[in-house]
Amino acid sequence: MINHSSPPVFDGHNDLLFRLHHQQIAIEDVVSGLASGHLDLPRAKAAGFAGGFFALWVPSTRTGSAAEDSDDALMADIRYNVPLPGMVTWEEAIRVVVEEVAIFRKLAGCGVLTPCTSVAEIEAAMTGETLAAVLHMEGAEAIDPEFAALEVLYAAGLRSLGPVWSRPTIFGHGVPFRFPSTGDIGPGLTDLGKALVRECNRLKIMLDVSHLNEKGFDDVAAVTDAPIVATHSNAHALSSHARNLTDRQLAVIAESDGMVGLNFATAFLRADGRMAPNMSIAVMIRHLDHLISVLGEDRVGLGSDFDGAIVADGIADVTGLIALRQAMRDHGFGEPLIAKLCNGNWMRVLRRTWGE
Repeated sequence: MINHSSPPVFDGHNDLLFRLHHQQIAIEDVVSGLASGHLDLPRAKAAGFAGGFFALWVPSTRTGSAAEDSDDALMADIRYNVPLPGMVTWEEAIRVVVEEVAIFRKLAGCGVLTPCTSVAEIEAAMTGETLAAVLHMEGAEAIDPEFAALEVLYAAGLRSLGPVWSRPTIFGHGVPFRFPSTGDIGPGLTDLGKALVRECNRLKIMLDVSHLNEKGFDDVAAVTDAPIVATHSNAHALSSHARNLTDRQLAVIAESDGMVGLNFATAFLRADGRMAPNMSIAVMIRHLDHLISVLGEDRVGLGSDFDGAIVADGIADVTGLIALRQAMRDHGFGEPLIAKLCNGNWMRVLRRTWGE
């Protein structure tokens, strides 16, 4: 008999920390269960969500709150070009990031998650009652030019970093939310951005190319000595959104022995690019098929973007992972492949990156 909450999912990306920070949600409510949002401990455990990368993210100043709220509304249209917000200052960013790290530590103290900095720790935590959690930074605005903050955040558990979100930083340029479009928009990494790549390589911090424009992606590929990873991105061949990866980029990731986590955000899945929830889970399966066809079955996983995106009605929240696993089975994916997609491939690439 199939256990529909198995195999356990280790997820490439969620925005729970920012949601708790922005909405001032009590930590205790994550333990008992939330009435809204995508993630809390009871729903995660029921769905077999065993852990993942928990993102540190700083909102843009153009709205004074979460810029992605207005971005989602603009992406409901059939064609759109959401302008890049301006830079966030280091002073703004470091304050928010420190507060989000504090939330991360409080979640650990309340028994929601276990901070992990090795694959052995992840695998041990995934068998327990808490969520295995790796601290990730989505956009490096809180990193100073001397990398002092990087050292401090590394000591606090940071093990994964994306140099940009979809806006410019001192390290490079993010790709705008534009449909239809390629990611070939704007310049690549700055010299400081290339130095950040080398510093992450030295510390064995995983580098995430999600949100980078095409030139920035190519610069990472030229500089890094680690596997190239896109924690939450999809196939441009099926959805011609600027945020998605072309087959050429997927081939570069495969050559580096990296991987891609499937993003559940509907705008990056749908052929019409709309951020709208009326979408079949079958569309997600088609993206998995395409990613596997280019990358191979050892280099594809899940990167939900829970609490940071609009997802399909059939997913709705973390409990939709049960339906997604069943859709994989109905499509003909065997149990060994499903296990790789749900967690095994993340463990493989983290071993390669972290040197275990």
